[in-house]
Amino acid sequence: MLSYMGREAEIRRKWKAVGRELSEREARLWAGAEAKTIGQGGVSLVSRATGLARSTVHRGVRELEDGRELPAGRSRRAGGGRKRCSVAQGGIRAALDALVDPSTRGDPMCPLRWCSKSTAHLAEALGSKGFEISPPTVARLLRESGYTLQRTRKTREGTDHPDRDAQFKRICQLVREYQASDQPVVSVDTKKKELIGDFANSGQEWQPQGRPEEVRTHDFIDKTLGKVIPYGIYDVARNEGFVNVGVTHDTPEFAVAALRRWWSEIGRATYPKAAKLLVTADCGGSNGHRVRAWKAELHRFASDAGLTIRVAHFPPGTSKWNKIEHRLFCHITHNWRGRPLVSREVVVSLVGSTTTSSGLRVRAVLDDRKYETGVKVSDQEFAAIAIERDAFHGDWNYVITPC
Repeated sequence: MLSYMGREAEIRRKWKAVGRELSEREARLWAGAEAKTIGQGGVSLVSRATGLARSTVHRGVRELEDGRELPAGRSRRAGGGRKRCSVAQGGIRAALDALVDPSTRGDPMCPLRWCSKSTAHLAEALGSKGFEISPPTVARLLRESGYTLQRTRKTREGTDHPDRDAQFKRICQLVREYQASDQPVVSVDTKKKELIGDFANSGQEWQPQGRPEEVRTHDFIDKTLGKVIPYGIYDVARNEGFVNVGVTHDTPEFAVAALRRWWSEIGRATYPKAAKLLVTADCGGSNGHRVRAWKAELHRFASDAGLTIRVAHFPPGTSKWNKIEHRLFCHITHNWRGRPLVSREVVVSLVGSTTTSSGLRVRAVLDDRKYETGVKVSDQEFAAIAIERDAFHGDWNYVITPC
């Protein structure tokens, strides 16, 4: 007959051989059978040999003695096991929703809601109310209640102008008319100013693992290198961009200088029969509809180039619909993602190398002229501008003719 130690060793060998192949119920019944065979002290011996809890071995013994069968496919009686947090702690869902609701964005009746409080803080707050819950369980309950983590979405444009749609239709009509007669149509705007130097730039770029490009921790302007101001002209019909990279100030003179340069270097050769030019622009900035200097500079350009220039401004708060924003500027930003703009030359090279699968081509030039701010246009000078305003929103739609 085997000794007490020998029996334990034999059960340990059996368990190592078959234990991992048994289901939860099969393992419990096997352990109970071994304990009954040993008799007194069997439960403790089997527990030590297998690592199963004494309560599990006891349960196996009781199930063998009762002889009750469990439903097919079950290892425990219905309702067995540890209760879910939301069941064991009644009211925890309501308490969690009450914590999240003050920080809920949007319509609280929407089936998809999102929360800005961290799961750790929510778990801590629930703990102060007498509940026991971990951050992962908080996350699970939030998902079950219809919450997800989401970013904010830019959709609200503020108060809509009553003539917004009518102006969109007017711009569309003008673009079609000009393109039908092979006259140039350009979309213009100033891109975001960029600091020059080894500063962080949003986005990611492929680098050897563990060797990210190191940049400064703070974005304080380098007075030696300064900043750049890209002003873009986008040819709507030809899907071509021209970017004038300035280094001083975004002024009306700078904006029209970009148009002048585009016309002299690209536009005149591309449209040799052009007699007029349509410019679509935002309502604000250096090319704003209220800026006198913008109109004065356009008049000088029109006279020098012999062009009749029509301007159509997008209504306030609708700048994202300007073609240049989603046809040119977004691709430039994507092209230099994750790269520090260490010099003006790098900016010009990155802008000029921007392409898309739809055939976008971009030319970039550096404009190191100094443009002064605060230039005023007197009433007498403004009155000399040959400007004709449309009957419909003459502040947004006007024609400047050469002298």
